[in-house]
Amino acid sequence: MKQTLKTFLIVFTLFFLTPYVATASSYPARMGAKLGNGIANVATGFVEIPKTIIVTNRAEGPAYAATAGFMTGLFHMLGRTLLGAADMATFMIPTKPIVQPSFVWQNFNKETTYRKTWELLP
Repeated sequence: MKQTLKTFLIVFTLFFLTPYVATASSYPARMGAKLGNGIANVATGFVEIPKTIIVTNRAEGPAYAATAGFMTGLFHMLGRTLLGAADMATFMIPTKPIVQPSFVWQNFNKETTYRKTWELLP
């Protein structure tokens, strides 16, 4: 029961407080936004699998989604989780997120993409 409550509190914090931090413009707020982004991406990276299957099913059909969509989802899960861990490790350097969209729940109808370069936030 304690573990469930702890998980619920973490998810609640990620979903409801992270957007407010992301809109701030001071250096500490940008660091907090990057750290929150990293934590959210590590915690929700596994959602890339069903998301990619759904997106692929709409574009290519169920047979393709069950095979290639699943494998692509695994790739995106690994990418989002590892880049989230990198964001957590380097949150002191406020950069734009490599993963697009920044969070898995944003623009759920679009497949995940990745930036080619690291860009510092202004």
